[in-house]
Amino acid sequence: MATIFSRLVISGTLLLLLAWLGNKLKIEKKHFILFFLAAFFEPFLYFMGESFGMQLVSSVTAAVIVSTIPVFTPIIASFFYKEKLSFINIAGIVISFSGVALVIIGKGLKLEASTTGVILMFVAVAAALGYSIVLKKLIPHYEPITIVAIQNAIGAFMFAPLFFILEWNTFALGFSVVAFIPILKLSVFASSIAFILYAYGVNAIGLSKANIFTNLIPVLTSIFAFFYLNEHFTFIKITGIIITVAGLFLSQINPSLYRRLLGLFIKK
Repeated sequence: MATIFSRLVISGTLLLLLAWLGNKLKIEKKHFILFFLAAFFEPFLYFMGESFGMQLVSSVTAAVIVSTIPVFTPIIASFFYKEKLSFINIAGIVISFSGVALVIIGKGLKLEASTTGVILMFVAVAAALGYSIVLKKLIPHYEPITIVAIQNAIGAFMFAPLFFILEWNTFALGFSVVAFIPILKLSVFASSIAFILYAYGVNAIGLSKANIFTNLIPVLTSIFAFFYLNEHFTFIKITGIIITVAGLFLSQINPSLYRRLLGLFIKK
């Protein structure tokens, strides 16, 4: 709670100041509920699931579960925006889940990852999808910096009671500059720059295409975890990561492109 609250306070303050200086803080009353929902889904619900989930599963397992977000995106788009799912998209969803299963299930088909941890990580996935739906409604009306500034400010207020009730005493006693540096990095890069760039991406290329880049999470996390966290992987887990990423890309493929490639193959 201390980590999340601190990064949201720093990010919210910084972005609100920048938005105010750029005269980008004018909000219509009819959109208040959308901003509240955006903040509830992400950062509040997403961080609640991810932060507690990350304490129970490895960073790579968590990253692979989070990377299923683009798999669910076509389903959400189909339900809310009447976009159709192709057979190849559905196949990609099934394949990707198979990969996730290999990552979290070890030898002898025993669940190596904590069941609670896995559930919490999928809560984070559901929250990210809810945020995507709300974000798509806000993007046409506001600048990304405005959306992220307000959602982080509201998120800080949501986390404030939990922080002051549960962790204020230990935070005040154990505060140090060295420990605060990672929080500052999270505030600037993760809670500010990353969210703003994501919002720009959704606005420029659409929700599904923007979420495709989430596919790189398990790949990059595996590389960094190997070098910096000394995490080791079995052949089954490595295979699961590869299958997950392959399924993710398959679930996002354009049906018309697939038909064109199939047509070229048949002609040859």
